[in-house]
Amino acid sequence: MEIRNWTVVSEFFLLGFTDRKELHFPLFVLFSAIYVLTILGNIGMAAIIWTSSQFHVAMYLFLFNLSLVDACFSTSVSPKMLANLLMKTSSISLLECATQLYFAVTFGTSECFLLLFMAYDRYVAICSPLSYSVIMTNQHCLILAAVSHIIGFLHSLIHTIATFSIPFCKPDIHHFFCDIQPLLKLSCGETTTNEILLFMFTGSITICCLLTILVSYFCILCAVFKISSAGVRYRTFSTCSSHITSVLLYYGSILFMYLRPNSKYKDQDLSGSVFYSLVIPLLNPFIYSLRNRDVKNVIRKTLALRIFYCNRI
Repeated sequence: MEIRNWTVVSEFFLLGFTDRKELHFPLFVLFSAIYVLTILGNIGMAAIIWTSSQFHVAMYLFLFNLSLVDACFSTSVSPKMLANLLMKTSSISLLECATQLYFAVTFGTSECFLLLFMAYDRYVAICSPLSYSVIMTNQHCLILAAVSHIIGFLHSLIHTIATFSIPFCKPDIHHFFCDIQPLLKLSCGETTTNEILLFMFTGSITICCLLTILVSYFCILCAVFKISSAGVRYRTFSTCSSHITSVLLYYGSILFMYLRPNSKYKDQDLSGSVFYSLVIPLLNPFIYSLRNRDVKNVIRKTLALRIFYCNRI
């Protein structure tokens, strides 16, 4: 029988972006600003939708859930990363690592399905406008949003159990948070099953959702081109521009980061992880607010009221 000299670790060290200590504080300032703007932007967007009755319709109910998911996704990654940039040690326990992985994958998967359901909403609105109010009721939207969260919880559970069922014999994670691929590189056991699960579940979810979105937009384009007025065509399709931007950013980063063998993972992919886990949650509220006239009008009215009340005090 082969004797393996394994020392199973119970604690990891997140090596982060660089071992140059002089860069830690500038990085802390940069990522703190990103995190604060992400939370303010997404919670602000969710608050606007929650408090304004005009936004209690399907499209904005999905956007409300997307904003909360982005805020939670960033929170699952950023606080530990920021703490490690200030502390002398960057240790994270096995339980903390598993918890971070679980919530990161959960919210990432939920966002995947929310973007799919938002595409479905646009498809019904443009291709079947007379049936829109019947099909996309608030109850229907809440069910779809709940489905996206349930799938996220179950998908994450599969990967978290599979990842932490393998033995780890190296404690240094060359990453700024506990993600699947960097953890698999620390295993001294066989990870083929984990890689198959990664391709099978993450790959099938990503490809199926993306293909469904592409089919939806193909149908939308066909419906838009049947409109005789160029101005109406532009206004109709412009309602999809924010969603298209989010889809390109999100699914593009997922395809780049996860649909590759573990052996292809390289340390320089940290920049891709930053974009996927930190930058996209920051951009989404700005994408949907700056290109949405109704949201901008509510923000202007809110700011005007605040300035009016401040001037009266």
